[in-house]
Amino acid sequence: MVRRGYSMVELVVVVLILAVLTCLAVPRLRFDAIGRVNAEAVARRISTDLRLARSRAILQAVQSPAGCALTMTGSEPYRGYDIVNLGDSAVIASHDLPAAVRCTGGRRFEFSSLGELKEGSDTQLQVSSQGRTLTLTVLPATGTVKCL
Repeated sequence: MVRRGYSMVELVVVVLILAVLTCLAVPRLRFDAIGRVNAEAVARRISTDLRLARSRAILQAVQSPAGCALTMTGSEPYRGYDIVNLGDSAVIASHDLPAAVRCTGGRRFEFSSLGELKEGSDTQLQVSSQGRTLTLTVLPATGTVKCL
Protein backbone atom coordinates (compact mmCIF):
# COMPACT_ATOMS: atom_id res chain seq x y z
CA MET A 1 0.00 0.00 0.00
CA VAL A 2 1.38 3.42 -1.02
CA ARG A 3 1.08 6.19 1.54
CA ARG A 4 -0.10 9.62 0.25
CA GLY A 5 -0.20 12.74 2.42
CA TYR A 6 0.17 13.25 6.16
CA SER A 7 -2.10 12.32 9.00
CA MET A 8 -3.87 14.97 11.07
CA VAL A 9 -1.70 14.13 14.09
CA GLU A 10 1.50 14.82 12.14
CA LEU A 11 0.18 18.18 10.94
CA VAL A 12 -0.87 19.20 14.46
CA VAL A 13 2.56 18.29 15.86
CA VAL A 14 4.32 20.39 13.20
CA VAL A 15 2.04 23.39 13.87
CA LEU A 16 2.65 23.10 17.63
CA ILE A 17 6.42 23.01 17.13
CA LEU A 18 6.24 26.12 14.92
CA ALA A 19 4.07 27.89 17.51
CA VAL A 20 6.56 27.16 20.30
CA LEU A 21 9.48 28.38 18.18
CA THR A 22 7.57 31.56 17.32
CA CYS A 23 6.84 32.24 20.99
CA LEU A 24 10.55 31.95 21.72
CA ALA A 25 11.74 34.05 18.78
CA VAL A 26 9.34 37.04 18.80
CA PRO A 27 10.40 38.52 22.18
CA ARG A 28 14.00 38.49 20.98
CA LEU A 29 13.32 40.69 17.95
CA ARG A 30 14.83 44.14 18.26
CA PHE A 31 12.04 46.57 17.43
CA ASP A 32 14.08 49.43 18.91
CA ALA A 33 16.53 49.04 16.02
CA ILE A 34 13.72 50.02 13.66
CA GLY A 35 13.16 53.20 15.66
CA ARG A 36 16.86 54.07 15.50
CA VAL A 37 16.91 53.66 11.74
CA ASN A 38 13.76 55.80 11.56
CA ALA A 39 15.53 58.61 13.46
CA GLU A 40 18.48 58.43 11.07
CA ALA A 41 16.19 58.58 8.04
CA VAL A 42 14.34 61.63 9.38
CA ALA A 43 17.63 63.38 10.26
CA ARG A 44 18.93 62.77 6.74
CA ARG A 45 15.70 64.08 5.24
CA ILE A 46 15.79 67.27 7.33
CA SER A 47 19.48 67.84 6.54
CA THR A 48 18.73 67.40 2.83
CA ASP A 49 15.88 69.90 3.08
CA LEU A 50 18.13 72.37 4.95
CA ARG A 51 20.55 72.10 2.03
CA LEU A 52 17.63 72.56 -0.38
CA ALA A 53 16.54 75.77 1.40
CA ARG A 54 20.12 77.05 1.24
CA SER A 55 20.53 76.24 -2.44
CA ARG A 56 17.16 77.83 -3.32
CA ALA A 57 18.21 80.99 -1.47
CA ILE A 58 21.38 81.13 -3.59
CA LEU A 59 19.73 80.20 -6.90
CA GLN A 60 16.86 82.66 -6.50
CA ALA A 61 18.96 85.54 -5.21
CA VAL A 62 17.95 87.84 -8.08
CA GLN A 63 14.19 87.18 -7.88
CA SER A 64 14.02 86.92 -4.11
CA PRO A 65 16.98 88.54 -2.32
CA ALA A 66 15.34 87.87 1.06
CA GLY A 67 16.36 84.18 0.89
CA CYS A 68 14.69 80.97 2.08
CA ALA A 69 14.02 79.37 5.45
CA LEU A 70 13.25 76.00 6.96
CA THR A 71 10.75 76.49 9.80
CA MET A 72 9.61 73.80 12.23
CA THR A 73 5.84 73.55 12.76
CA GLY A 74 4.01 72.92 16.03
CA SER A 75 5.46 73.19 19.49
CA GLU A 76 8.33 71.07 20.81
CA PRO A 77 8.57 68.27 19.96
CA TYR A 78 7.84 69.54 16.47
CA ARG A 79 5.33 67.75 14.25
CA GLY A 80 6.73 68.86 10.88
CA TYR A 81 8.48 71.60 8.95
CA ASP A 82 8.06 73.94 5.98
CA ILE A 83 10.50 75.37 3.47
CA VAL A 84 9.48 79.00 2.93
CA ASN A 85 10.47 81.68 0.42
CA LEU A 86 11.16 84.70 2.64
CA GLY A 87 10.42 87.20 -0.14
CA ASP A 88 6.73 86.38 -0.50
CA SER A 89 6.22 83.93 2.41
CA ALA A 90 5.21 81.19 -0.05
CA VAL A 91 5.57 77.64 1.26
CA ILE A 92 7.80 75.73 -1.16
CA ALA A 93 7.48 72.35 0.56
CA SER A 94 5.84 71.00 3.69
CA HIS A 95 6.68 67.75 5.53
CA ASP A 96 5.21 65.92 8.53
CA LEU A 97 7.39 63.99 10.96
CA PRO A 98 6.57 60.42 12.06
CA ALA A 99 4.93 60.19 15.48
CA ALA A 100 7.71 57.94 16.81
CA VAL A 101 10.38 60.56 16.12
CA ARG A 102 11.00 63.51 18.46
CA CYS A 103 12.44 66.66 16.97
CA THR A 104 13.55 69.45 19.34
CA GLY A 105 15.86 72.43 19.40
CA GLY A 106 16.11 75.10 16.74
CA ARG A 107 12.87 76.39 15.25
CA ARG A 108 13.88 78.62 12.32
CA PHE A 109 16.83 78.37 9.92
CA GLU A 110 16.98 81.37 7.55
CA PHE A 111 19.45 81.43 4.66
CA SER A 112 20.50 84.63 2.90
CA SER A 113 21.03 84.93 -0.85
CA LEU A 114 24.73 84.16 -0.29
CA GLY A 115 23.94 80.86 1.46
CA GLU A 116 24.96 81.69 5.02
CA LEU A 117 22.61 81.67 7.99
CA LYS A 118 20.99 84.99 8.72
CA GLU A 119 21.57 86.72 12.04
CA GLY A 120 19.26 85.34 14.73
CA SER A 121 18.71 81.97 13.02
CA ASP A 122 18.99 78.79 15.03
CA THR A 123 21.98 76.52 14.45
CA GLN A 124 21.07 73.13 15.99
CA LEU A 125 18.25 70.62 15.85
CA GLN A 126 17.99 67.26 17.66
CA VAL A 127 16.22 64.25 16.15
CA SER A 128 15.66 61.23 18.41
CA SER A 129 13.82 57.93 18.50
CA GLN A 130 14.22 54.78 20.62
CA GLY A 131 17.34 55.99 22.45
CA ARG A 132 19.14 57.23 19.30
CA THR A 133 19.72 61.00 19.12
CA LEU A 134 21.23 62.82 16.15
CA THR A 135 22.18 66.49 16.15
CA LEU A 136 21.94 68.56 13.01
CA THR A 137 24.24 71.59 13.06
CA VAL A 138 24.24 74.43 10.53
CA LEU A 139 27.47 76.43 10.43
CA PRO A 140 26.47 80.13 10.43
CA ALA A 141 29.27 81.47 8.20
CA THR A 142 28.79 79.00 5.34
CA GLY A 143 25.37 77.42 5.83
CA THR A 144 26.94 73.95 5.74
CA VAL A 145 24.79 71.25 7.37
CA LYS A 146 26.38 68.53 9.52
CA CYS A 147 24.61 65.50 10.99
CA LEU A 148 26.29 63.95 14.05
